[in-house]
Amino acid sequence: MGILNVTPDSFSDGGTHPTTEAAVAAALTMAAAGADIIDVGGESTRPGAPVVPPEIEQFRVIPVIRALAERGVIVSVDTRNASTMAAALDAGAVIVNDVSAFGYDPAAAAVVAERGCPVVLMHMRGTPATMRDRAVYDDIGAEVTAELSASVALALRAGIRREAIVLDPGIGFAKTAAQSMAVLRALPRLSELGFPLMAGVSRKSFIGAVANEPDATRRLPGSLAAGLFALSQGAMILRVHDVAETVQAIRVWHALQPISGFHNAPLAG
Repeated sequence: MGILNVTPDSFSDGGTHPTTEAAVAAALTMAAAGADIIDVGGESTRPGAPVVPPEIEQFRVIPVIRALAERGVIVSVDTRNASTMAAALDAGAVIVNDVSAFGYDPAAAAVVAERGCPVVLMHMRGTPATMRDRAVYDDIGAEVTAELSASVALALRAGIRREAIVLDPGIGFAKTAAQSMAVLRALPRLSELGFPLMAGVSRKSFIGAVANEPDATRRLPGSLAAGLFALSQGAMILRVHDVAETVQAIRVWHALQPISGFHNAPLAG
């Protein structure tokens, strides 16, 4: 999954795609490099980010989504707003990626259920403005698993098909660097819930903490290492900024697997 932020303030690529044309060109480059899905977002959810009204979010993302869908690109919309989900699906998106796991907009689950589309439910406590204060855990693996299980239950009650659900542990969301690494190690536990897992480790702050690299755009090597670790722990989708480099790393990693035939498995990410 290639990340396409059409925002002025995302943590590592805000303002990179200031026009629809620039965003579409960047997405097509990622698709050509091997991205199976392009994830389009119009609201930064970095720690402390301000709320973006849905109408502004839609102004940013809908023209991009429509243009990509017309070109045959598989598009997910990265939003926590029900009205943006509906507008994006109308414009050609086929997946919803909700960082709040339906915890932000009470109408969101009904939109996804009605449309029957796949959905990514990510673990987060609080909001981008408050999540730093919520990063308190006794057993992070158990607590993230339990809280995502509750999100799944909400989705199922709303009528969302079980096979349409993907889970994301929310690396960096209401988690310190140490906690982010701990939850990556706990992915096998989370996989016991029986859903595909997505990992968004690309350029995250825990990589900067480990590698002593404050510049998010200089965290590619750490992102590759973390992404391959996530795959080894059961993740099936990687959400990344650097598609070509990640695809190459995964291909080599697959080819080196000792299990006969595993290198012919579908490419993740």
